[in-house]
Amino acid sequence: MAVEIKDGKKILVTPISAEDLKDIHIGDIVYLTGDITTCRDVAHRRVVEEGREIPVDVRDAAILHAGPIIRPLGDEKYEMVSVGPTTSMRNRTTGVRVIVGKGGMKENTERACKDFGAIHCVFPAGNAVVAAVEVEEIVEAQWKDLGMPETLWHCHVKEFGPLIVSIDSYGKNYFEEKKVEYNKKKDEQIEIISKQVGFIK
Repeated sequence: MAVEIKDGKKILVTPISAEDLKDIHIGDIVYLTGDITTCRDVAHRRVVEEGREIPVDVRDAAILHAGPIIRPLGDEKYEMVSVGPTTSMRNRTTGVRVIVGKGGMKENTERACKDFGAIHCVFPAGNAVVAAVEVEEIVEAQWKDLGMPETLWHCHVKEFGPLIVSIDSYGKNYFEEKKVEYNKKKDEQIEIISKQVGFIK
């Protein structure tokens, strides 16, 4: 069972299957326990443009678009100090089930989530230190030659979140749907206000 309910919280536990995500919908608040790997632009380019295999197994796990601040403890041990999400503007074909970032995504990610049975979530901005506290352990570091922010930091997390589901495995997009709703309300209000201030030249 990869979905647990604890104290009213919906917790996804890795490994996660496409089936596990069928009852997760846009706008849901979820938490993650298990494996998550930080990944940024340069690492994505290595995988996509250079065709290199990602050296961390992210299948049925999660990727966090973030450039963390890490404190080395010696003997290949590390501590997470701060891990704030960066804007998600990438696409995944690595078997990853949960993509965590900041900001909305468009058609390519909607299609990928639907095709591969994955979800995209947003971690609320401004909570980088809170996110770091939810990292129990940094298990390994790969591609350290890229520098601290771009290194693949493979972590174990416990109840990492809150995560807002922005795209579900059906390809529905929370931000895009809300944009339509808000624009309709905005247009209605502009019409009302325009009538009230029509005398101003």
